[in-house]
Order: sequence, then C-alpha cells, then structure tokens
Amino acid sequence: MVRSLDGLIFAPVSDQAPGQVGTRTRFHYHEADGRIWAEYVGGDIVRGYLVGTRDGDRLDFRYVQLKQDGGTSSGHCASTVVPLPDGRIRLEERWEWESQEGSGTSAVEQIIP
Repeated sequence: MVRSLDGLIFAPVSDQAPGQVGTRTRFHYHEADGRIWAEYVGGDIVRGYLVGTRDGDRLDFRYVQLKQDGGTSSGHCASTVVPLPDGRIRLEERWEWESQEGSGTSAVEQIIP
C-alpha cells in the first residue's frame, strides 16, 4: 500500500472546463483510520471540500465546491493511488457530477512545497 496521504498537497495535471478545478487549484489532504478529507482552493474555486474513505490504493469520496461566480456544485469521485517513479503520488480519478450533468476522468499529482 502507498504511504499515507496525510499532509500531502496535490495539484491537477491539466485544466478542466471553466468554473471547475484547474492547474491553479491546490488540494490539502488528510488521512486517518481509513478516512480521507481535503480542503481545496485556487483558480475558479473559492473553497472546496471532499470527504470519504480509503481502502488500500482506492479512494471513494464526495466533493462540494463554491465557484468564483457564486455557484456551487457537488459530485462523487473514485480514485486510484499510484506511486510515481520519483517518489511522489498521483491520484487517477473517475468523477461524476451529482448537482449537474457530466462525468469524466482527471489526475492530480503531489507537489512538493
């Protein structure tokens, strides 16, 4: 199993559609006893939160976010934790909106502050 995500910071590897998470968004992860949560902010996102569980290399969580235009959105995501050759971690994500239409895939990678 890949090491704990607690205290790690992640950034998307590419931009999504306007009003969504983008390369300027930063996710600050926490983990304890099979539970995960994170706060995120940056780009078009004023404030976002995610909460869920971890089982081995699989994450399952829900997210909610406030956008710059004042709108809110929420959804569900299932991610796989992948160790990178340089020792960092990548999260490969399959997500779907619950507050609007749409789904897709994305990835975030650990950044070293």
